[in-house]
Amino acid sequence: MSTHAPEMPITVDDDTGIWTTDALPMLYVPRHFFINNHQAVEEEIGAERYADILYKAGYKSAWHWCEKEAELHGLSGAAVFEHYMLRLSQRGWGLFSIESLDLEAGEARVRLDHSAFVYHYGKVGRKIDYMFTGWFAGAIDQINGALGNEMKTVARQIQCAAEEGIEHGLFEVSPLT
Repeated sequence: MSTHAPEMPITVDDDTGIWTTDALPMLYVPRHFFINNHQAVEEEIGAERYADILYKAGYKSAWHWCEKEAELHGLSGAAVFEHYMLRLSQRGWGLFSIESLDLEAGEARVRLDHSAFVYHYGKVGRKIDYMFTGWFAGAIDQINGALGNEMKTVARQIQCAAEEGIEHGLFEVSPLT
């Protein structure tokens, strides 16, 4: 295994201890801590209910992130989504790659390799990367809104590497009907 230092800017405020990357404050926690909390909530309220809650929260968070990052870096259109996928990959959630992106049509396909959730859960025979779905729709909707296109989208996880015979995750974004 080869390694390298983080590829994103991280600053720490001397007075407050707040970590910042680009335009937003960040938290740095061990993966097991985050996913153990995730599993505890899932076990208590069920994966389906938790997925609904995370979709809405993730949508809102992605919207905010894309808005702030686009402003900071002077990005628009596809460049914002590309930057978002890069930063998600750089922050350890997994490696996200854009298989297709058509903002005007409100469509995208995103591949996920090396999911942090799959590393923790293993092959459990179900889709477990549901936390990310709202992120993709929120990002596409914010980017499109900034371009004057008010179309709303929905994202779904099509497959997950935690399912038998599947080697990578796959998500699709499409117009909300």
